[in-house]
Amino acid sequence: MSTRWRPTPAPAPRWLRFNHELAVELGLDAEVLRGDAGLEIFSGRRIPEGAVPVAQAYAGHQFGHYSPRLGDGRALLLGEWVDPQGRRHDLALKGSGRTPYARGGDGKAAVGPVLREYLVAEAMHAMGVPTTRALAAVATGEPVRRERTLPGAMLTRVADSHLRVGSFQFAARAGDDGLLTRLAEHAIARHTPLLMGQPGRYIGLLEHVVQRQAKLIAQWMGLGFIHGVMNTDNMTISGQTIDYGPCAFMEHFDPAAVFSSIDEAGRYAWANQPGIGQWNLSRLAETLLPLIDPEPERATELSTATVQTFEQHFLEQWSTILRAKIGLPDQGKVADQLVADFLTLLRQHQMDYTLAWRRLADAAAGDEVPLRTLFGAHAAALDGWLLRWRALFGTTPGAHRALAMAAVNPMVIPRNHQVERALEAASEHDDLRPFERLLDEVRRPYVPRAADNPYIDPASREQTACYRTFCGT
Repeated sequence: MSTRWRPTPAPAPRWLRFNHELAVELGLDAEVLRGDAGLEIFSGRRIPEGAVPVAQAYAGHQFGHYSPRLGDGRALLLGEWVDPQGRRHDLALKGSGRTPYARGGDGKAAVGPVLREYLVAEAMHAMGVPTTRALAAVATGEPVRRERTLPGAMLTRVADSHLRVGSFQFAARAGDDGLLTRLAEHAIARHTPLLMGQPGRYIGLLEHVVQRQAKLIAQWMGLGFIHGVMNTDNMTISGQTIDYGPCAFMEHFDPAAVFSSIDEAGRYAWANQPGIGQWNLSRLAETLLPLIDPEPERATELSTATVQTFEQHFLEQWSTILRAKIGLPDQGKVADQLVADFLTLLRQHQMDYTLAWRRLADAAAGDEVPLRTLFGAHAAALDGWLLRWRALFGTTPGAHRALAMAAVNPMVIPRNHQVERALEAASEHDDLRPFERLLDEVRRPYVPRAADNPYIDPASREQTACYRTFCGT
């Protein structure tokens, strides 16, 4: 399921960004790695001692169509690292040149997409969403040709693992039960060690992946995040978000929002993500059937029942997240109805999804002005809803609820226009200052900001309507 391969060395590398904080978390020697020694490794010019880089093979359903042979076309797994807490991490290069799985691509990456992945992954981490992260971003000194010539770059990604639904699809298609068993045992040891050696561990593995993905997707949606390319090769077994190519954050609330340039039918729209997640998990379940039970009907029955639990797991997570966002985690179905009605208000009046929740926290503290200002001419639509909402506060002071709400409703997200502005400055003018400023902001998502802080403002509806993101660039 992998091929030994070496990266194509960058001809003239220089630093774009080294993630010192992540290096320290991992127990790496940050001071050494941020210097020339690290630059040599993260630009593919030197292989760390003892490492054997490999390009991984996997299959996958892409926009619902099965591809039997995908794989790391421009990425290489350098190896694993065990942090001071004993947790194991994958370190991988991205944009390090063609591999046997390149499928016609050049295996390279451009500065803009590399910095996008760095930036959005750090934002997701800061907001508490499981995610792969970037340890380093390096300019290669080599141009890459897309629609036009762009400066090249290389990313070093850190992940709990790079096991995907597509990894299991590849093993299952090989028709080698031994290979499939070894992969499943590896996944259990890596991500669900309590199941090791247990009877029923393969259906247990499926159960855990179902629960992780249900929680992950609920977290995405609570933040207005749209992954954009939820193919089965982009769904991890670990439950981490991976692949930040065509992702975006929704601004004006629209459940049908989609930004990917190639998602013309809206398959991966914001509201479709739970359904797509469950569909992907059905594909994982299909691969595990021979391991779950030797009797095919019994295996199908068990796996189907497990995948069907996704909906309940998702709804539980979704309800928990939304009740916290609305400041009523201690309430029941009446809070769920209030949430539904608030979402209806946001949709009807096309309110900004991030600011609306945050301004609601201000209202809980007694200041309704920011929320009413956000609604503008539609502020009267809030009157009845706010009365019903306050009636559920009970004996808990609004100020207490406001503090809790501010801790789950970010004030700053990677606004699409701010991201593009930062990437354009870096790519077109070799100016990293906007990127650094934005990175600093998104790493502190819940810290209060002044009303005139430019990083909290959404783009105009016209600008958002035209916004498109792209895969694999």
